[in-house]
Amino acid sequence: MTSQQLTQQIHLKKSFLCIGLDVDLTKIPQHLLELEDPIFEFNKAIIDATHDLCVSYKPNTAFYEAYGIKGWQSLQKTIHYLNEKYPEIFTIADAKRGDIGNTSSMYAKAFLEDLNFDSVTVAPYMGKDSVEPFLAFENKHTILLALTSNEGAFDFQTQIVDGKPLYQYVLETSKTWNNAHNLMYVVGATKAEYFADIRKIVPDSFLLVPGVGAQGGNLQDVCKYGMNNAIGLLINSSRSIIYASSGENFAEKVRAEALKIQSEMEVIVNTNFTS
Repeated sequence: MTSQQLTQQIHLKKSFLCIGLDVDLTKIPQHLLELEDPIFEFNKAIIDATHDLCVSYKPNTAFYEAYGIKGWQSLQKTIHYLNEKYPEIFTIADAKRGDIGNTSSMYAKAFLEDLNFDSVTVAPYMGKDSVEPFLAFENKHTILLALTSNEGAFDFQTQIVDGKPLYQYVLETSKTWNNAHNLMYVVGATKAEYFADIRKIVPDSFLLVPGVGAQGGNLQDVCKYGMNNAIGLLINSSRSIIYASSGENFAEKVRAEALKIQSEMEVIVNTNFTS
């Protein structure tokens, strides 16, 4: 999927919501545990209930790898279901990979070719040769960790090096890499005050923004400082949506929570982008 196609979906749905599919078997409705593949059935119910309200789904691969081969099979079934039934949805493998070049090439092949995700999250710490193998895939996107929403982000990412924060060097340097037009960036919603400076460096790139909802990020602040002329945002919400209910009617409650966020987004889109 191209960035232009993603933008078209945002305007069509009046939404820039990304739903994180972070499945914890201790938190999902108990009746699903009786099924052969409770993880996939949970995901499928959420997808069917919310696909018209969001433009993206983001499975965090750790929540699947933790369950061994069965978890990986559930991830395969989830992405296959999305690609087959809802091909207009932008898919993100939240894998946070990043290693020496030949290893990164295998990671890229796994997520972007074999599983056929539209994008994958990548850690930039090992530099150019660890990221460019992901960028080599046409019409696929590499979402680079730039400024994350966790407390530990202040350990390194905001430290001043030669007069500027380290995360700004990451942004600036990444723009020089081969196929940098395929880059997107993770910027946490809990760091809303940084968005204006980030947009000076990457004005046209999509930003994946976790931290709205359970982590306390504010949608209005993120949009005020982070939105560009093409919207350019994917706002991720996970726990506050997918664990809205543990009852048998959980999918209805999930939809209601997603609709709350989408309705806010619709107002923002109509206010800023409707002539």
